[in-house]
Amino acid sequence: MADADKQFLEAMVKFLVDKPDKVKVDRSVDEMGVLLTLDVDPEDMGQIIGRSGNTARAIRTLLRVVGAKNSARVNLKINQPEGTERPAPKHREEAPATDEVEDLKL
Repeated sequence: MADADKQFLEAMVKFLVDKPDKVKVDRSVDEMGVLLTLDVDPEDMGQIIGRSGNTARAIRTLLRVVGAKNSARVNLKINQPEGTERPAPKHREEAPATDEVEDLKL
């Protein structure tokens, strides 16, 4: 079955999200292997990505297993829904130097 990986991903993601009717999986094959592209409702993105990306990482691992079983290299691309932006990485702001710190620099 050529699209077992697509069916597997679709079933798994539909189980995880609150709006399974909005789940869309596209499958393409090229010289690099199989690319599955996942689209979900913007409100469900957190459930797919998971804390620190753990859920997305687990999904990719399972897809690699399914691909290995079918002698194919399977990659997953999760499309960012329109109108959403990935939050910028949080950088620590430099605290203003106090007089005590300035004295230590001398």
